Amino acid sequence: MRFTHRVAAGLAALTLPLAGLVALATPAQAATSVTATYVKTQDWGSGFEGKWTVKNTGTTTIDSWTLEWDFPSGTKVTSAWDATVTNSGDHWIARNTAWNGTLAPGASVSFGFNGSGSGSPSGCKINGGSCDGSSVPGDTPPSAPGTPTASNVTDTSVRLSWTAATDDKGIKNYDVLRDGVRVATVTGTSYTDTGLSKGTEYSYAVQARDTADQTGPVSGSVRVRTTGGSEEPQPPGDKIKLGYFTEWGVYGRDYHVKNLVTSGSAAKITHINYGFGNVKNGQCAVDDTFAAYEKAYTADQSVSGTADTWDQPLRGNFNQLRQLKAKYPHIKVLYSFGGWTYSGGFAQAAQNPAAFARSCKQVVEDPRWADVFDGIDIDWEYPNACGLTCDSSGPAAFRNLVQALRAEFGEDYLVTAAITADASDGGKLDAADYGGAAQYLDWYNVMTYDYFGAWDRTGPTAPHSPLTSYNGIPKQGFDSASAIAKLRAKGVPAHKLLLGIGFYGRGWTGVTQSAPGGTATGPAPGTYEAGVEDYKVLKNSCPATGTIAGTAYAHCGTNWWSYDTPATIGTKMNWVKSQGLGGAFFWEFSGDTSNGELVSAINSGLS
Repeated sequence: MRFTHRVAAGLAALTLPLAGLVALATPAQAATSVTATYVKTQDWGSGFEGKWTVKNTGTTTIDSWTLEWDFPSGTKVTSAWDATVTNSGDHWIARNTAWNGTLAPGASVSFGFNGSGSGSPSGCKINGGSCDGSSVPGDTPPSAPGTPTASNVTDTSVRLSWTAATDDKGIKNYDVLRDGVRVATVTGTSYTDTGLSKGTEYSYAVQARDTADQTGPVSGSVRVRTTGGSEEPQPPGDKIKLGYFTEWGVYGRDYHVKNLVTSGSAAKITHINYGFGNVKNGQCAVDDTFAAYEKAYTADQSVSGTADTWDQPLRGNFNQLRQLKAKYPHIKVLYSFGGWTYSGGFAQAAQNPAAFARSCKQVVEDPRWADVFDGIDIDWEYPNACGLTCDSSGPAAFRNLVQALRAEFGEDYLVTAAITADASDGGKLDAADYGGAAQYLDWYNVMTYDYFGAWDRTGPTAPHSPLTSYNGIPKQGFDSASAIAKLRAKGVPAHKLLLGIGFYGRGWTGVTQSAPGGTATGPAPGTYEAGVEDYKVLKNSCPATGTIAGTAYAHCGTNWWSYDTPATIGTKMNWVKSQGLGGAFFWEFSGDTSNGELVSAINSGLS
């Protein structure tokens, strides 16, 4: 995808001088297994930045850590990074993330937070013992219980059972989680949940607590659909209708999973690509943990109408997607990695495809959200070619990477890829073995947009997503039909190709000519980026004045824009059906109107 800006909104650590050391830790005694120290790294009066450092001072590796402390009334954490931080009143609990819980002997890890108020932490405990090493925890959190199995499913109840967790001091009880929210605490390894709704899908997991009140990792999840009620909703038509949901959209764009419901779009799509996961050190990684699984939603903001709780194992976008899938069971969700910003990491991944694939499956199948994702999407921009950075991995690298993903994920998961639509002679479609790779993929999202834009500051003006070529097109092979034809010539089946639609326009300013081919002085002003604007804005601020090559353009004042409208999308969807393609996808939901105008056009055009 062309633009992938993030607004971290207070989630990035400040690199400022250390100040205000709070003496909560002393050198550990020899038998102590783990300690924790706190530093106030910055104080700006009304608030501050703090940092905790957890260190394994023992002789064996620890697999997870849980840090607890108390703040005086009026002092609280407002945001955190590199840990999941929750609270019950003035008592605060920080747990490791998926990637920093394992600490070898002598190793340490730090996490930070922004806070309000002026108080200092007290009563520090790490893994159930004193942070300063004065008392020996001698304990580690319990293991994850086995994934629950369901039986005796009725209209309103289900019986769950699971294999016991293990712990060196014994298991005290288990929390039963329904759709990520605790509904019961039991001492045994079974539970019957009652009071459910007919014909409704639920997701269940369990979490163990030991005699030191430490909680372990959440088990895998099982989906259960109660009997009775109406039949399960069917997907809207037999064509794929896929949209990208951006992780960072919850910030400046204020676009959340619930918007898919209120706009009516959720009932009209079949798949969602959640973008983007990062590719770092040759491995898949969650990018923004706060947006992904920590952000708390109130009842009115959430899909289910239920508020997140402070001790909920999963919050954020992932939990909202879980709730969306419970409401619309036909929707499948794929975790998309890479994108314009993070594609530089694929070069290292391509050096060891098997290791990369294993890391991706670990992220996708993390027990906290394993039931959320139905597959993985790779958005490498671009293998053996140039995007934000240039890649020289060779023409076979992409095929090798997706082959390893298919081998790791198996046939039960969807494995897809977003790819270039540059069909020019010797262009990006010729740089990698897209034909050979297709056998390992369920489909390609062919990015048939961003062909032309104001990176060519003086023009000529041209539609960024032409369906076909036209007289005067600035570059041959830069159109959707040419890209699809080239991929089919390389042996990619038509049903494995999705046509791309941009829910945004690209534009120039300083333009006097209404028809394409005019000169310009630079990019037109945009809300988030010069030269780019959402459809929902353009439809009113610069309505379409003409069409060319199956898409629309608009000339208003000295600005010239090209973008798709419901009418041009209808034309494109008819073309998709005439070519026998698998369907269409779009970038991205937040560019549409509040009533899902463009999603509706895709749905009706493919139905």
